[in-house]
Formats: sequence, structure tokens, C-alpha cells
Amino acid sequence: MLPDDKFSVDPAEHRPDKPEEACGVFGVYAPGEPVANLAYFGLFALQHRGQESAGIATFEGDYVHLHKDMGLVAQVFNEAKLKELPGDLAIGHTRYSTTGSSRVVNAQPALAKSRLGTLALAHNGNLVNTRELREALAETNHDFATTTDSEAIALAIAEEVNRGNDWVNGAIAAFKRCQGAFSLAIGTPDGMIGTRDPNGVRPLVLGTLAQESHAAPLRYVLASETCGLDIIGADYVRDIQPGELVWITKDGIESIFWAEQPARKLCIFEMIYFARPDSMMHDETLYSYRLRIGRQLAKESTVDADIVIAVPDSGVPAAIGFSQTSGIPYAEGLIKNRYVGRTFIQPTQGMREAGIRMKLNPLKDVLAGKRVIIVDDSIVRGTTSRKIVRALRDAGAIEVHMRISSPPVTHPCFYGIDTDSQDHLIAATKSIEEIAKQIEVDSLQYLSWEGMLDSTRENPGEFCSACFTGDYPIAIPETVKRSKLMLEKTAK
Repeated sequence: MLPDDKFSVDPAEHRPDKPEEACGVFGVYAPGEPVANLAYFGLFALQHRGQESAGIATFEGDYVHLHKDMGLVAQVFNEAKLKELPGDLAIGHTRYSTTGSSRVVNAQPALAKSRLGTLALAHNGNLVNTRELREALAETNHDFATTTDSEAIALAIAEEVNRGNDWVNGAIAAFKRCQGAFSLAIGTPDGMIGTRDPNGVRPLVLGTLAQESHAAPLRYVLASETCGLDIIGADYVRDIQPGELVWITKDGIESIFWAEQPARKLCIFEMIYFARPDSMMHDETLYSYRLRIGRQLAKESTVDADIVIAVPDSGVPAAIGFSQTSGIPYAEGLIKNRYVGRTFIQPTQGMREAGIRMKLNPLKDVLAGKRVIIVDDSIVRGTTSRKIVRALRDAGAIEVHMRISSPPVTHPCFYGIDTDSQDHLIAATKSIEEIAKQIEVDSLQYLSWEGMLDSTRENPGEFCSACFTGDYPIAIPETVKRSKLMLEKTAK
């Protein structure tokens, strides 16, 4: 989000110095259960995936109840609001904007009316052909209430249903018009749809709630991560596969593969940073993967030092792994204020100069006189890293060595991560030595691309790592490329 125009500040200085995830999606089909409450807790567990807005739509027969607003899940909903959302099916969403500005009208779920009733759609990801899709829908007299690609998907489904298709075939026809990354939970008066794009760039998992008896129908849950299942006591069943659609109704669940050549390309940043460390991927928690990349980082780039510390919270598992392999003791050197969120109250100039200390405060008695290795998951622009390093030195650290548990981010993402244009990515314009000088560390090393992928213990070809390589697995229109690939454009 950019700051309000009334403040004469540099917008770039106020952008987060971390990649920002697009959204978290949640869906629950559970007749007889308080589905809005279940969706609330599911979104609460997925809050890390987006903090700008939250929304829940419930289906009571043909009638759709909807509440959405700007803010965190706990700010948008309370007990009274949830009681106003009855039904057997709920679709929930927590958002960080990538396509479409940060306004309440762009909050999700997105609604669209069709001849079969209203649908509610929650979307994680980003289309690369949004302009073309919106133009095609405009030609058939669709009116847009938002500026999001998510509304375009919803309207495309409604259009295909209005052409005589049922919900499933209408959805499939619409998905084939979409290019890019999309993991979706969709509610209809007749059932719930879950799907992933043919590359499965963004995650989506399927779970079940416990049955009251063997004769009772299964109750299903869709969530961006398994932590969204855990919080409501749902059991993880499996991942929704790339190019798969699941159709959940009172009769059970049906699986349809609608993409001709699905090719898994899960975003590697889901493994490194986005997903919660307690979420499961590839039959293990992401905490385990992050320990391994920390161990690999130590093998590649250890240095003589007294302690290893992390940038909390995302750097902690890798820092522990680094400590285990290097033999250098792990310590807490930075304490995080967990109640600092997005604030519109402007700090004083002195507070702005202190910068990072609103969120992170150094432990002087741990750091004084020490040679410190600090582990973080990524560097995007470098502004936050420099402030952290200065804070460590002010606290008495005599050496500061930074280690990053991912390769240099040199290219922007077009699939649902809100990264700067390429000319603002520090690793796209500077060498590692130049970055080290700018962030004022004694040494800087990144994890190798090979080490990052080998540590997954999966087929390296099944991950999207375009932000490190520029090798984009889904074709991007030239006009969209030029909006972010500033250096390539300049070179031409």
C-alpha cells in the first residue's frame, strides 16, 4: 500500500522489504455446522497470507450472505457478524492486493450472478491475461464493480453458465480462458468447487471434518494451507492437483482433470517463506525444509563467528539449521513486536530514523562484543536489512555477517507475489559485494539455486523459481512484462 498523499514521503521507503503474498482462500461444505465460524477460524490461521481485507460468503439455499471489509480477520468479524452468515457452505478470503488496488470494493469473495444463481469466488494468485479477459467480458455487456482479476474469473464463469452449461462445465470453460496462477474456492447454491491452474503455482489442500456417524455425509474443507485445516480439527486428505477441479455436493465429491497437460510448478517461495512453518507440503512440515536450507547454507558459506541469530520469525528455522551444521551457538538477538501491523499513524521523524525498532528490538547483552551471523530468508530492496544491521552494531556487535536462505531475487513475479519492478530489486542492479557494502555488513552470502532446490528432496523441475532466474513457466504478454521488467526494457 502506498502512503496517503498528504504525507510528503518517498513511497518506495514505505513498501515492505519482503515479498508479499497475494491471498489466503478457504471453503467449507458442512451442512448443519456453523460454517461462518469455521471459515472465520480458517482465515485466522491464513492471516499471514494477506492483511488488507477479509470476507466470508455463506450459502443458505439460493440466498447468499456476504460480509467483507478492510482490516484483519479479527477486526472485520465478531460474534454478531458471524451470526448474520447462516448456511451450509462458506467461502472465505484474506487479501493482499496484487491486481486491483487496496479498497473495500476489491475485497473478496467476489460475487457474480448467473441463470443458476449467484456464485462466490475466493482467489489466490494472479492472472497474466486480465486485460484481455476483462475486454472480452466488457464486449458482452458485463459491468465491473472492481478492478480485480478475481472478479473477471467470477464473471467468466457466470457467462459460461448463462450459455447453458452447468456449474462444473461452466467453470471449466471459464478456467480455460484464464492464463496465470489461480487457486480458487467457489461457492454455488448447489455445491462447492475447488481448483488450481494447470501449473499449480499456488497451493490448495483438501480436508474433511469428522463425521458424527458412519451414516453421516462427509464434510469437506478447502484451504490454501494445512494450518487452515488444523485450526478447525479437519483432517488433511490431499493436495488439489494442478489442473484439477473438485465438485463437492450433498452427494459427495467428484474429481475432474480439466487441463490437457498439467505441469506442476509450485512457487518455491511458498516453501521458503510464505506458508506457515507448521503447514505440510510433501509429507512434512515446512519447518523441516527450512531447517535443511539453513544447514545447506552453512555448508556453502559458514564464517568464523560467536553466535547465529535470525530475523524473526521467518528466518528462525534456517538459522537453527545453520547453527546445527556450523556448530556456532544459536541465540535470540532480535525480539519481535508481534502486535505491530499496518498503521496509518505516522511516527515522529526520530522514530522513522530508528525504523526497524518498531518491529524488531536488539538484545544488547546478547550482542555486545560478539561476531554475529544473522540469517534471513530473502533480501528484496535492502532497506530493512541495512536498518537491522545498524541496530545490531548499535547494540554492540563487532562484526555482522548476513546469510540469506534463498538465492538473489533478480526478477519480479507475475503470478501472485507483489514484488517491485526489476529496477527496484537490489540484486538485479548490484553484485553481492555491492549489496554487502550498501547494507553495511562484513560479509554477505546467499544460498545457491541448486542448494535451494535440492533441499526440497523433490523433482527440481516441479517448482517455479522465476524470481531467481527469469525463467517464467507461464507465458506473459509483452505489455505485462514491460510493466515490471524495467531493466530488460531499457537494455532493448
